[in-house]
Amino acid sequence: MTPATILAPATLAAIIFAATYVFISLQKIHFLNLDRPSAAVGGALLMVLCGVLTLEDAYAAINMDTLSLLLGMMVVIAYLEQAGFFQFVSAWVLKHSRTPRRMLVWLVFASGTLSALFVNDTICLLFTPIVLGTVRRAGLNPVPYLIALVTSANIGSVMMLTGNPQNMLIGISSGLSFATFFLVLLPIGLLCLALDAALLIGLYRAQLPVRGTLPDEPLPAMDTAVVRRIVAVLALILAAFLLPAERLVPGLSAGQKLPLFALVGGGLAILVGRYPPRVVLQQVDWPLLLFFSGLFVVFGGLAKVGLLEEMHAAVTPLFGSSLASQLTVFSTFSVAGSNLVSNVPFVLVARHWIDVPGTFLRPELMWYVLALTSTFAGNLTILGSVANIIVLEQSREHARIGFFEYLRAGVPVTLATTVVGVLLLWLICGA
Repeated sequence: MTPATILAPATLAAIIFAATYVFISLQKIHFLNLDRPSAAVGGALLMVLCGVLTLEDAYAAINMDTLSLLLGMMVVIAYLEQAGFFQFVSAWVLKHSRTPRRMLVWLVFASGTLSALFVNDTICLLFTPIVLGTVRRAGLNPVPYLIALVTSANIGSVMMLTGNPQNMLIGISSGLSFATFFLVLLPIGLLCLALDAALLIGLYRAQLPVRGTLPDEPLPAMDTAVVRRIVAVLALILAAFLLPAERLVPGLSAGQKLPLFALVGGGLAILVGRYPPRVVLQQVDWPLLLFFSGLFVVFGGLAKVGLLEEMHAAVTPLFGSSLASQLTVFSTFSVAGSNLVSNVPFVLVARHWIDVPGTFLRPELMWYVLALTSTFAGNLTILGSVANIIVLEQSREHARIGFFEYLRAGVPVTLATTVVGVLLLWLICGA
């Protein structure tokens, strides 16, 4: 007797979905040897084993466009990391900051800008040791700088569809133009980075002297030849994203060009990058790709039994009938949901609400709102995003950032940037 003969498929799917989200929200279950990717894959396997989906249905539910976009960009980033590009840039920024307060401002804009191009998690992973080492040698409190690093990485990543995983998912699901998305979110992202820096300087004014010198240290080595080649590859990728490059490939739609040209760029990076592909590919975040794959299958199970439609019917009345109400309620849903179950799983749910006729007055505007609010929501709590956890784990032996210490900065930064960002989106796209 199978579980499907005991419980209805919809009930089974709901139980598996709920259990998967609980384990994802808990981040890591040590006694079960379970983390977020394995929880998502476990949920996917249960959908098949319990008969909610067939194995063929599970394969079909996996969105290869999203995975291809992630993989292609990861390969390019891995070659730059291997060449020492990120370590050099972070050290250069800190070296030329000159004063402690200016260093925080430079760090915010460097981290935010690079996160838009290279994914926020990558920037946090590679910048943290450099930032930590510099502030400790200067005798400064590392807490303001670490919080500046992670909040700016989250904020800056909103500016491009390649800035974070949830943006990539939105880009594939919405069909938004890469160029239009960039033009809309670029000024908002830069303004919110400035707001982030101002708020952190206000909160930590006593620990950020206006005067004072930082240690003058030599810059780390960088393989300039490889960096030039990979930057050229990156420029080609961005050109393909920004221009109507889909016309060059017969049968390719505008929405498919992001994954295709990301993979082409990854292939070019392997050809010209000089390092052995095996070594570089070890730096690709394969668990993240598994995490996405598992979630796609879990949501495929929900869709098959009709639960996604029921969820949509339940939340639609809450949004109201005016644009102001829809912006306010949907933004609140997004910030709360992204912190409850993490931003990528929330986006996987919310993307099914936006294009349903009659749900929103301005569906295209809501795609931008979803990208902005689910991204900025990562700054609210210490567990709000993977980037936060990366920074805190790498620095835990040298800087004690507790839940409430982080919340002291996370709450004002999240509220201020979200309100300002949504208002600007309303002015730019909603009028």
